Amino acid sequence: MRTLMRGPVHGSHSADGVLVEGDRITWVGRGAPPWQPDEELSVGPGEIIAPGFIDLQVNGYGGHDAAGGADAIAAMSDRLPATGVTAFLPTLISAPVEVGAAFAAAVGAAAEAQGARVLGAHIEGPFLNPSFRGAHLREHLTDPTPERVDVIQRARPRLVTLAPELPGALEAIERLHGAGVVVAAGHTGADFEQGRKAIAAGARFATHLYNAMPPVHHRRPGIALALLLDPRVTVGLIADGEHVHPAVCEQLLRVKRDRSISLTTDQTSAAGAPPGTYELSGRAETGLCRIGEGACVYLVVLDADLRVRLTMIRGVVKFRRAAP
Repeated sequence: MRTLMRGPVHGSHSADGVLVEGDRITWVGRGAPPWQPDEELSVGPGEIIAPGFIDLQVNGYGGHDAAGGADAIAAMSDRLPATGVTAFLPTLISAPVEVGAAFAAAVGAAAEAQGARVLGAHIEGPFLNPSFRGAHLREHLTDPTPERVDVIQRARPRLVTLAPELPGALEAIERLHGAGVVVAAGHTGADFEQGRKAIAAGARFATHLYNAMPPVHHRRPGIALALLLDPRVTVGLIADGEHVHPAVCEQLLRVKRDRSISLTTDQTSAAGAPPGTYELSGRAETGLCRIGEGACVYLVVLDADLRVRLTMIRGVVKFRRAAP
């Protein structure tokens, strides 16, 4: 099945079409494609074809809590394409390490969900600084002893967030990084030098930069500036106008450039649902890539207000909103 998506293409000044065959992009260009399509999807005035969004911190969506298990994660996968998300990391906030390991197994069991692609587990905690815990329960926080790190490492999560100033944290970063786990600094009170040591040990991501960490001061820049300045580190940013001031977001973009910034929602099960009571890790609570030939098909069509009108995952349209 060949599908031609016709319209302006994000990241290209000349292309006006993307040809999809199965789950692969086979052509990006202008004019007639090299092979005849079976169908054609045209974008409306002011709309663009863009890569799908990847969210690295999704605690829940549409009334489903990621901690609810494989079925809940699969339900999130089904609903997220309506927001333009084509891939995501289900996320668990601080819990005993055995619970974190079970969560990683549940995420693995949901890996074949047919909506937004499940990329692996993000275990946020329990190795966090109690003074910067945010919504994490104090009684669930602990230090990264070798035995606890063993449990997390064996579970093979995709991403682990920890506070690098905790006893044993640098050793934990080295171990997890060496095992292929992406390690993020977050919910941390670390200073600038501790941040640099964390990066040297293998930390390569910042969980919601600026939030749940010391503010940047001209005499005491803190870990945020260490993460911002190092080109090896990608930083997560909640750019909703509330968590971080728009001017600070602009400053970050000018310094870090877009390829090292990962927009994230950190959303809970209340997202995409009407007002009510929802769960966050079992508790009741009231990015762009580039389009190119040979790439997997994770595409969205955005209107002039950057609202999602169509989402295509692995060559299949998973969400479509009627054009006005």
